[in-house]
Amino acid sequence: MSLRFCSSSHLLRQFSTSSPRVLSSSSYSSYSSSSNNLYNLQSPSRPRNYSFITNILTSLTSTDESVNDGEIDPGTVEGTTLTILKYPHPSLRAANAPVTDFEISSGSIKQTAKEMFLVMYAANGVGLAAPQVGVNKRLMVFNQDGDEKKWMSQVVLINPTIVEKSVGKAVDEEGCLSFPNMAGDVSRHKWIKVEGVNGLTGKKWKKKFVGFEARIFQHEYDHLDGVCYIDHLSEEGRGEVQEVLDELVASRKGEGGEVEVAL
Repeated sequence: MSLRFCSSSHLLRQFSTSSPRVLSSSSYSSYSSSSNNLYNLQSPSRPRNYSFITNILTSLTSTDESVNDGEIDPGTVEGTTLTILKYPHPSLRAANAPVTDFEISSGSIKQTAKEMFLVMYAANGVGLAAPQVGVNKRLMVFNQDGDEKKWMSQVVLINPTIVEKSVGKAVDEEGCLSFPNMAGDVSRHKWIKVEGVNGLTGKKWKKKFVGFEARIFQHEYDHLDGVCYIDHLSEEGRGEVQEVLDELVASRKGEGGEVEVAL
């Protein structure tokens, strides 16, 4: 998701009830702490054992008064020129090239990831995929806690691949930073095993994500394949957000911007 992650958007519903937030790159809807929900999504609530999760892939809302509720479009963020692209920007559907060894060794991709975190946190997100900020590379960042102070929870994945996934799935509400003011139910695998390069160390990495983190990863991973959370919505779910989608398309056309082919 780019949970508002985008991801990102929304986490699993077992979070305490509250106003909606996003996962990112996007945000996702709330998940139980035991199943660790997602990110780069957009949805409400926060997990019981998480003191902070706002704007998950949209943004999960938090009841903590010290945290801004709801999704946020931070616009220009200090320390970076990257900004969150909104649907139907073509970059959200474009092909994403693998990150090269040179980009890793030179530190350029690490700098990009650092700036993506700046944007993600400014948007109250828990995840963000590179195409959501106009960088069409297979790169994602997320932090299931959504708190920059909890930097130990930060994950940077380069050229990730899913090598195994659960048969069982869970349905929960997700949203996305690139799809403001909307959310919908999405089915995701309960756990996944991933291989890739750890962007924090530059070394190959294997990891099993469960629950919330698994949802965040899947949301952001979709972005790397040009897939958006709305592609997973049921006919009914799509109908519920169609008016907002139409408004986003009209707004972009009004600005003279190019519109993605697959709407």
